[in-house]
Amino acid sequence: MTRAESLRIAPSPHFPLHVKIRFVVCTMLVLAATSSAQTLPPIAEQIAKTYGLDSFGQIEAIRYTFNLDLGAIKLSRAWVWEPKADRISYEGKDKAGQPVKATYVRSQLSSQPAVVKDEVDPAFVNDQYWLVLPFHVVWDGANVEDTGMQKLPLGKGSARRVVVKYPSEGGYSPGDTWELYVGSDNRVEELVYRRGGPTKPSVVVATWAGYKKAGPLLISSDHRGTADGKPMRVFFSNVSVKLMGSDTWVNAE
Repeated sequence: MTRAESLRIAPSPHFPLHVKIRFVVCTMLVLAATSSAQTLPPIAEQIAKTYGLDSFGQIEAIRYTFNLDLGAIKLSRAWVWEPKADRISYEGKDKAGQPVKATYVRSQLSSQPAVVKDEVDPAFVNDQYWLVLPFHVVWDGANVEDTGMQKLPLGKGSARRVVVKYPSEGGYSPGDTWELYVGSDNRVEELVYRRGGPTKPSVVVATWAGYKKAGPLLISSDHRGTADGKPMRVFFSNVSVKLMGSDTWVNAE
């Protein structure tokens, strides 16, 4: 993965319980590690439950491939995430384009090679954020506001605009704001990201589409839009889950 304009998240030492998302110019999306208690509006929990939050404890493992198409940047990263075991398995490339395979426990990240600490784990946090974004609305401790019905930024019609704003201090990009446009079925339809600092991209607009069920989880597999006006697509392939007590992978469909 060459260093270029794309999406990045920084790792959180205790993910996924308390994390904060940040957007920067690099090879992934960016997430910070601090958190604060906030009073959430009812819509926050309603969104998370629609995507399967109440059943998340049943998940032994999630398998998926994150794909990014952003101009000259085209990359794929394959993951197996075992939330209860805090274990990650990765297959992809390093920033020099060399193949990398790694399996590690996130609580023991400090003992891992530099490529895992500096490249693989930040990529993991980024990619799973896109995969389970609705859970972060209640996980991250950000300020969440229900602003009522607003016009969709990309499509026709309107949806409930839920603004998720991160603190003005701490993290890689203080003050980032995510505007989620939520339909009457509590599914995210579109989002707008506004960066709190000067690093590009400043504004990202994307759809939340390609819905599939992977066991008890609802997954949006296709996100199309723009990053500072440039075409962008994030999409997932090969998504499946393994439930506790089972050896069988359930494919998203």
